[in-house]
Amino acid sequence: MSGLHQSDPVNRARLRWRARRGLLENDLILTRFLDAHEETMSDEEVDAFSRLMDISDNALMDLLMGKKEPEDQLDLPHVKALLTRLRAA
Repeated sequence: MSGLHQSDPVNRARLRWRARRGLLENDLILTRFLDAHEETMSDEEVDAFSRLMDISDNALMDLLMGKKEPEDQLDLPHVKALLTRLRAA
């Protein structure tokens, strides 16, 4: 079953554009993940991805590398679940 993300090509393009990061390591991890999973991401995963795109590159790198865990507005089950998938990518 497709969610709102999958039915709207503009949303998909926006998500991929937001994944372009200043730190090459972040860019590679996010792009590799989207290449493999973008078409099957749930709306909940898209929301988690969008929340991660709102933080700085350095904070994102710390989360992706497992140096830190999500806090405050990122301390949500669906964000943690997506981080687990991103770390394995």
